[in-house]
Amino acid sequence: MSVVIRLARAGTKKRPVYHVVVADSRFPRDGRFIERLGYFNPLLPKDNELRLKLDMEKVKAWLAKGAQPSDRVMRFLDAAGVKKREARNNPEKAVPRKERKAAAAEAAKA
Repeated sequence: MSVVIRLARAGTKKRPVYHVVVADSRFPRDGRFIERLGYFNPLLPKDNELRLKLDMEKVKAWLAKGAQPSDRVMRFLDAAGVKKREARNNPEKAVPRKERKAAAAEAAKA
């Protein structure tokens, strides 16, 4: 059984609120979960303290048991200093598409 710490959407249409939950990875996003660890409200300003609320003791306990955080939850944990997030590297993202196609065509000729 693979256990993940992820977001489950709640709230109404166009007014999302997310619960931070621990769930089996096979369960649906908004379906059954094991435990609720906090919430995230993306509509509040970033400097508002009510935007994110996590029970860090429970989070640390689940991480010690082997739960894997999702990408967004990993950002939250990195900001809180609980777990370090590895930087991603995509060198193709910064190059405009036309230049990428030209470079690929040039490489194919060579």
